[in-house]
Amino acid sequence: MKNTHPQGSAQTLAGRITEWLTFDNMHHQWLLLAACFWVIFMFMVASKFITLTFKDPDAYSAKQEFLFLTAVPDAGKLPGEKHFPEELKPTGKVPSDSRLVQPLVYVERLELIRNVCRDEALKNLSHTAVSKFVLDRIFVCDKHKILFCQTPKVGNTQWKKVLIVLNGAFPSIEEIPENVVHDHEKNGLPRLSSFSDAEIQKRLKTYFKFFIVRDPFERLISAFKDKFVHNPRFEPWYRHEIAPGIIRKYRKNRTETRGIQFEDFVRYLGDPNHRWLDLQFGDHIIHWVTYVELCAPCEIKYSVIGHHETLEDDAPYILKEAGIDHLVSYPTIPPGITVYNKTKVERYFLGISKRDIRRLYARFEGDFKLFGYQKPDFLLN
Repeated sequence: MKNTHPQGSAQTLAGRITEWLTFDNMHHQWLLLAACFWVIFMFMVASKFITLTFKDPDAYSAKQEFLFLTAVPDAGKLPGEKHFPEELKPTGKVPSDSRLVQPLVYVERLELIRNVCRDEALKNLSHTAVSKFVLDRIFVCDKHKILFCQTPKVGNTQWKKVLIVLNGAFPSIEEIPENVVHDHEKNGLPRLSSFSDAEIQKRLKTYFKFFIVRDPFERLISAFKDKFVHNPRFEPWYRHEIAPGIIRKYRKNRTETRGIQFEDFVRYLGDPNHRWLDLQFGDHIIHWVTYVELCAPCEIKYSVIGHHETLEDDAPYILKEAGIDHLVSYPTIPPGITVYNKTKVERYFLGISKRDIRRLYARFEGDFKLFGYQKPDFLLN
């Protein structure tokens, strides 16, 4: 009996050890299994988070597109500084195609001017001295560092109103009396010619500069109607002094007693020797001389050239580029008023000799080519 007890105790102890080892092994297995479940659970959570983050494919593509558009570094900015081109500043929505393409139009216009200015064959038609006559056409807004070259019969009255408000002479465009707009003693618009040579050069180099053009022949029609037919501003000298001078020099039928006709006007403008009459007429000729003579686009590096035909797009763009779009708006443009009217042009030139029309085009060819207007073959051939 004494010999069996130690053996039984040993067996019992071995059994307990085996049971404990089995339990410990199962415990580790459960821990390992739990760890696996935890990893799987965390992976599912992370996967769900990733799915939620990129759930909107349109929003993601927009971010991708915007990144691509702004990836080219700006040499004028410090490394790491965030900078977005003005037309591409983030607004929470994808910029429309027109917003992305539109600025290219203005770049192409300036590039065209540079190319035409380099054309030796057109040098006499594209170049002019930056004389007092030119400097008198350029109005100054020092407060916002803007220069505007006046090109009459291209909506200049409205641009003058914009600058008058910016200069602080009147609080809003609506409050500017019509008789004040063109009164340069009252409208608060200094001319560039009123500054010293050094101040002129400083402004020409550093200010935002722009002017507006339209089809050259349509502009001449507008000038003729405004000054010799309707004359809404009651400027009697156009009919009583300038018109008789043109008629005496250029009317073919001396017995005809009608007032000035568009044919007389065309013959005067197309005459290579028109300058002797220009000198007699003085600054009144600004309404029909070329854009080259008014604004010297080959000598002055303008920031933007606007076109009357696309003024609905160009006016907001100019205000934005000048940094004043939050301060003033261009007056409402009546529908259809800026559209090129070929029928009207044909009607006015009807009956005028091809020789006179070709001479007129020869004078204004520089304007047609500098600003991308199509040669009016329907009048010339």
